[in-house]
Amino acid sequence: MQQIWAETALTADGWQNHVLLTLDSSGTIEAVESNASPAGDRTGVLLPAPVNLHSHAFQRAMAGLTEGRGTDSSDSFWTWRQLMYRFLDQLTPEHIEAIAAFVQMEMLEAGYSAVAEFHYLHHQPDGTAYDDIAELSGRICAAASDTGIGLTLLPVLYEHGGCDGRALGPGQKRFGNSPDKYARLQQAASKTASRLPADTITGVAPHSLRAVSQDGLKFAEWMAAGTPIHMHLAEQAAEVEEVEAAWGKRPVDWLLAHHNIDERWCLIHCTQMTPGETTALAATGAVAGLCPITESSLGDGIFDGVRYLQAGGRFGVGSDSNVLISLDEELRTLEYSQRLRDKGRAMMATPDKSTGRVLFDGACAGGAQAAGRTSGSIAPGRLADLVALDAGHPNLAGRSGDALLDSFVFAGGSGLVADVWSAGRHCVHEGNHMARGRIIQRYLETIRLLNNQL
Repeated sequence: MQQIWAETALTADGWQNHVLLTLDSSGTIEAVESNASPAGDRTGVLLPAPVNLHSHAFQRAMAGLTEGRGTDSSDSFWTWRQLMYRFLDQLTPEHIEAIAAFVQMEMLEAGYSAVAEFHYLHHQPDGTAYDDIAELSGRICAAASDTGIGLTLLPVLYEHGGCDGRALGPGQKRFGNSPDKYARLQQAASKTASRLPADTITGVAPHSLRAVSQDGLKFAEWMAAGTPIHMHLAEQAAEVEEVEAAWGKRPVDWLLAHHNIDERWCLIHCTQMTPGETTALAATGAVAGLCPITESSLGDGIFDGVRYLQAGGRFGVGSDSNVLISLDEELRTLEYSQRLRDKGRAMMATPDKSTGRVLFDGACAGGAQAAGRTSGSIAPGRLADLVALDAGHPNLAGRSGDALLDSFVFAGGSGLVADVWSAGRHCVHEGNHMARGRIIQRYLETIRLLNNQL
């Protein structure tokens, strides 16, 4: 029997003091008792830990390498993408596993308990499949086995280079699959993932409306068979224009008109939506997968968060390009983007909940839904995906209730994270991952090798 005790905890019934959790052997919460005597692992402030709902792990190793403009006066997402393609051509399976482990370690130390890995790097640089078609998916799984993070693996279907069906260009060939080939890859990836703990899930991810055919999207939805479906949608203005020109509607309008979008779906970014599209998407029950740090880095635009939440929309956050892995900054950037656009404060707060509480609750519920994971709250029957904050940290001095979350999101930061559990696996203690030194050493060796090749 595993037990965790906290001075104060945000449970499904609200804030409670002297809370004792009892977990079963699968890492599921069996009982939540308030006003209990200390037992087991003892913590200060205990919260449900959100899922990082969108990651491309390998991009972490190129963070900081794309900030020079050079001679191009129109640097954009599309020029960044060309740099990314040149970088990924150098990556071997061993590199990818080491980078993924480092990224997952950072996610856990930031307060995430699990990750939905939107994995589109499948083949060798010339597009030839590895002997095991799911070799690189297997490397993501191996990293998760090493770090203990909860994993929702999302192998990506990527068919062509644009809405006109043009062939994949240089840098894209490692992504490409026909629907039949994708089915073999997804099945092989599922078999590999099944060797991980029982909380591991495999879903599907049609990359975007510009990278899959209409038949391919139908096929991916059929392949999902009740598991999570993730897709990039309406990220860039040029993407919206391309889809509208080829398919006759803007991306969100087209998708809602042609597919049954429901709670299984997580639609990433959605930074280019009209007010009507925003409220229509909110009504579906799907999750908007927001990545505010990456969306800021790439100049994607600002998600219409206030309108979306007022319409009852569900959301979660992810680290996408992994240029910076910070749970608190994703939430803070989401709120601050609304303030900058609308010239106001506490934009996403409600009369009964503070801004930090709205953001944190939304990220927990939406992330769990998007990942197909029975987490997101501290309650019996839920996975013990938990993050403990350091109650003795100066930034939490004198704080209680929702003010603890407001201080974490707007004044504290990742340095407040003390402990993290993923399905009961104690991955982070006193702010550090249990295998931090070994994972960092392997990552540093990988970066040295890559620097010699670039």
